[in-house]
Amino acid sequence: MMAQQFQTIALIGIGLIGSSIARDIREKQLAGTIVVTTRSEATLKRAGELGLGDRYTLSPAEAVEGADLVVVSVPVGASGAVAAEIAAHLKPGAIVTDVGSTKGSVIAQMAPHLPKDVHFVPGHPIAGTEHSGPDAGFAGLFRGRWCILTPPAGTDEEAVARLRLFWETLGSMVDEMDPKHHDKVLAIVSHLPHIIAYNIVGTADDLETVTESEVIKYSASGFRDFTRLAASDPTMWRDVCLHNKDAILEMLARFSEDLASLQRAIRWGDGDKLFDLFTRTRAIRRSIVQAGQDTAMPDFGRHAMDQK
Repeated sequence: MMAQQFQTIALIGIGLIGSSIARDIREKQLAGTIVVTTRSEATLKRAGELGLGDRYTLSPAEAVEGADLVVVSVPVGASGAVAAEIAAHLKPGAIVTDVGSTKGSVIAQMAPHLPKDVHFVPGHPIAGTEHSGPDAGFAGLFRGRWCILTPPAGTDEEAVARLRLFWETLGSMVDEMDPKHHDKVLAIVSHLPHIIAYNIVGTADDLETVTESEVIKYSASGFRDFTRLAASDPTMWRDVCLHNKDAILEMLARFSEDLASLQRAIRWGDGDKLFDLFTRTRAIRRSIVQAGQDTAMPDFGRHAMDQK
């Protein structure tokens, strides 16, 4: 049992991230009241069946009234519209945050709408799965994962500290970062891998000489891992590409150059170059496991997680 941190927390959006936050808040008793809002009546009904909140509404404006903490968990392209809708209903002194994978765009969309007497502290928990919806969430999703806060210059330090404590209580390690730098970092460690996965799975689907049944039947572990990424929410990733396009295009250009170099090494039989690349990349994988950001268990521990 943890000490209550906020009297009322409003969750706008109750998909994988929002529902996982709700479960952690409930388990750790971090709020007196959890208010859940989402656009879909069916999703809101399911959230109620799962007991994710104490109050439920289809109106974001109604949800944030009296809330001490507002967590916006919607596709980044919808952030501005949400901010405009809730602005006049926010309690003075409330903390408003988000969980979007792009920060420069979210700040540009939301900040102009939010009143000066609330504290806007954008955030990004780097955690998730390929699943979506309120049933996909689970308590402990953020445990041992990083959450990056990107408060604009002049943000109230106490508000930042309260949000940091909130994420730390959920089990996250918290860091602060400039929004532009965040978007560049995430472009290479998250956005580009997803784009590559979507593309390679699409390429396999388009091959005329390979049938769909063969692609599925003979999938090796590498292709299966790509399909896991490529199964992520299409709306969310469409918005990520559109709202972090400069950083993503920069990383795609660098990737294309490196891919061309790899093609030359294969074409000319440069085994030393291939061995050097594969050795360096294996070391990175081992570093990720040593840092506790993944497991060295067979099949990445998925069977163990499924049984759990």
